[in-house]
Amino acid sequence: MSPKFAAASDTAIPVDVISTEGFAHFTEHAPKTTVAWAKANGFAGKLGQVLTVPGEGGLGRVLVGWGTLQQRKRDRLHMGAVVAQLPEGTYHIASGLDGAEKTQAALAWLLGGYVFDRYKKKAVPKAALVAPEGVDATRLEAIAAGDFLTRDLINTPASDMGPDGLEAAFMKLAQFYKAKTEVIRGNDLLAQNFPMIHTVGRASDQAPRLLDMIWGDENAPKITLVGKGVCFDTGGLNIKPAGSMGLMKKDMGGAATVLGLAKMIMELNLPLRLRVLVPAVENSISAGAYRPQDILTSRKGLSVEINNTDAEGRLVLADALTLADEEEPDLLVCKATLTGAARVALGPDLMPFYTEDDTLAQQMSANGAKVEDPLWRMPFWDAYEPTIEPDVADLDNAPKGGFGGSITAALFLRRFVEHTDRFVHLDIYGWTPAAKPARTLGGACQSARAMLEVIEQRVTK
Repeated sequence: MSPKFAAASDTAIPVDVISTEGFAHFTEHAPKTTVAWAKANGFAGKLGQVLTVPGEGGLGRVLVGWGTLQQRKRDRLHMGAVVAQLPEGTYHIASGLDGAEKTQAALAWLLGGYVFDRYKKKAVPKAALVAPEGVDATRLEAIAAGDFLTRDLINTPASDMGPDGLEAAFMKLAQFYKAKTEVIRGNDLLAQNFPMIHTVGRASDQAPRLLDMIWGDENAPKITLVGKGVCFDTGGLNIKPAGSMGLMKKDMGGAATVLGLAKMIMELNLPLRLRVLVPAVENSISAGAYRPQDILTSRKGLSVEINNTDAEGRLVLADALTLADEEEPDLLVCKATLTGAARVALGPDLMPFYTEDDTLAQQMSANGAKVEDPLWRMPFWDAYEPTIEPDVADLDNAPKGGFGGSITAALFLRRFVEHTDRFVHLDIYGWTPAAKPARTLGGACQSARAMLEVIEQRVTK
């Protein structure tokens, strides 16, 4: 599925966006027949209302309720709910939106057209929008395409999206944009010093691997994205209960999100040198599975005591981050569905991030708000460092106590980034638990739009 705007058309059906406060103005200035139709159908500009108005020979126009400012602030991407309610046709936003609101509404319209129908035939929305005047249509189409890619990857079950399937998707993307790739697989991980990626994934029938993609001008600013690619997480020998294992096809959501962001970057041909690293594994159970109280030695040389095999994501990320850090990129971004603690703290809709760069943090928060892709800064709290330092090894992958789990996981990852000045880790969820405007139930592309803005500002300033 390729999200696209419709070509400009003189016959496009007008869409009037009407707020609750603006309904009185609408009734004063709209044609009397339209006002009468609206009142007869109970339309009053309430958020979420969609009313089709008959015209000569068919559909004449569409009224979309925009509610109050306070109501709109309670969620976002409201125009995404409109697409599925309209009959097939070409539409244009005729009134009611200006500036940034118009851009966000146009993007929400594209995102609202997403359907995951790989395994079951579903109706695809056929209401196409003409890009509003002044909106960068190419940019929004690129963003929506990256979003769709992320959602498709997360929604695909591990039966088709194990390490083999994730590698295939990674290579397809790289080949389309003529990026250079390298795959280190199986025992070659040991030979090339990625021991923790190998250990976590060795119990699976599908070999663990590190996927590496490089695109762009080597002399341009270096941006590296690292995404957790645990294609399914049983919890290993510390096996998860059924209720916790049910969504573990999404544990490669970090990898899916960096691939969606990479697609946006490459499609927009941003002036940078992009590297994408994905440790792709399945945390399975077999005679070869790693065990609680094993001590692993990482690529960096730090020893790690395993106190829970279900804290595997930070292990594979540690080796990948060490590799990324070795070339000291201008910006190193890590995305991972890492901890349940992040969801306890902020819920499924607000993504925590960790960085020691105050300027970067301000950019991320501001741009997350700007593009309605919300982020919230959390601290690398140094006082918690002793909790990840056991007696028998340098680090503990699952410290006892249960407090501050997202923070201690971030502190663990920070130990593997020594040379890079600008590092940010995002503890994402990758899932929409209940359908919302422009966001179907299922896989979610969280933080990619915000990071695209940040990256573009940094490489084009």
